[in-house]
Amino acid sequence: MLILFLTVALMHMIALVSPGPDFFFVSQTAASRSRKDAMMGVVGITLGVAVWAAVALMGLHLILQKMAWLHQIITVGGGLYLCWMGWQLLKSARAKKLAGDTDEVESPVDLPARGRTFMRGLLTNLSNPKAVIYFGSVFSLFVGDNVSGGERGGLFILIVAETFVWFSVVAMVFALPAMRRGYQRLAKWIDGVAGVVFAGFGIALIVNR
Repeated sequence: MLILFLTVALMHMIALVSPGPDFFFVSQTAASRSRKDAMMGVVGITLGVAVWAAVALMGLHLILQKMAWLHQIITVGGGLYLCWMGWQLLKSARAKKLAGDTDEVESPVDLPARGRTFMRGLLTNLSNPKAVIYFGSVFSLFVGDNVSGGERGGLFILIVAETFVWFSVVAMVFALPAMRRGYQRLAKWIDGVAGVVFAGFGIALIVNR
């Protein structure tokens, strides 16, 4: 049992630290807006992971094997959403470029409406087909029929807690004053790069589905 938990913990940490839409969303939100806003996004992402983990523990790989069309829908839908997010960031970068550099590193940051960051975090995670592949194949390899209900519950808690802790650290690091000042100076470039990354993820998912 201990070996199972350590293996899953290590495997999930490797998946978490691999840069993806969730990481870029949390880091960009923390640097451009506020730590509180980023933490709302972290809660949304953690809830998304909780959904994927719960479905995986109930047999996601079996569902995908019998309903291949579902995987196609999730992939295309997720790709379109990531492309939309990329387009929004590119528009933001263009608007900052047209407005010109102000060099006011302490200028106030416009925060989104209450709850919007939470929903964006949740949708960013749920729309990421990488999660389907991870939880439907790699993760499921370690959760066979011989794993008891108690162990499945423990693995669920482990996955959720590990996700929340990791992205909380990311949010706190990128919300540091030095990181925020750096973002203010390079805002249009960071938004532009993030927009290209998100759009690239989306296009790759749609093309390679």
